[in-house]
Amino acid sequence: MNPYGEEAPLVDMAVFSDWIVQEDENLLIINKPGWLVCHPSKNGPLSSLVGVVREYTGAEKLHLVARLDRETSGLIIFAKRPSVARKFQMAIQNRIVTKQYVAILEGEIDTPIHVNEPIARRKGGPVIVKSEVSYDRSSQTAVTDFIPLISRHGYTLCRVEPETGRKHQIRVHAEYLENRVVGDKIYGPDETLYIDFIEHGWTDRLEAALPIKRQSLHCYRYVFNFPEGPVSFVAPLQTDMLDFCREHMELSAEDVSVSLK
Repeated sequence: MNPYGEEAPLVDMAVFSDWIVQEDENLLIINKPGWLVCHPSKNGPLSSLVGVVREYTGAEKLHLVARLDRETSGLIIFAKRPSVARKFQMAIQNRIVTKQYVAILEGEIDTPIHVNEPIARRKGGPVIVKSEVSYDRSSQTAVTDFIPLISRHGYTLCRVEPETGRKHQIRVHAEYLENRVVGDKIYGPDETLYIDFIEHGWTDRLEAALPIKRQSLHCYRYVFNFPEGPVSFVAPLQTDMLDFCREHMELSAEDVSVSLK
């Protein structure tokens, strides 16, 4: 199976259970791989995470608390009842949530970096969905903390904590720092790679330009600080990012695991 072809493959329901981080009568927590869209597509229910979860649960209506970009892996929270969905969504809205990502960045970073730079949709350019640090009147406040964990061989394994939730925020701020997220097709070395990928899937040109087939960004931990006490979820790093750490940074899975604690 090549999940990075012109069309992503359908999900194999036989392996879906391996993606489940936690399930009870209220919640279904998934560790999404980095090749799967969240929302239904034209290719049927097994082409999206929402479609697969509907097949798995048999529920007609599901409540997606927060989504991720196709190429960002990690935690996805589904609520099984509207009241539960509202509780978690209001926590996000009221900013009583800590959200941590893990990213592999270009370059070696030795000290934490606090980025407080506004973001707006870029005007012009070949990729219309691209944003940038901007002081235009349409820009929105965006704040991100980059905390380096291990720097080696020209890369940094980094914990990233966004204080705001702007579209592409981490990737935009990483580009602004000139420490781009490894494998990023839009904010990486050449944004036309994204157009090439959308039109043709994974090509020889992308293979030559990018050392990993998707942006190396993973939603690792949520902590919901409810008045009655915190509720937290953790999604282990996906295999492709672990493989990159081993092959390009000479880090074992244990090295990575220890650094994330």
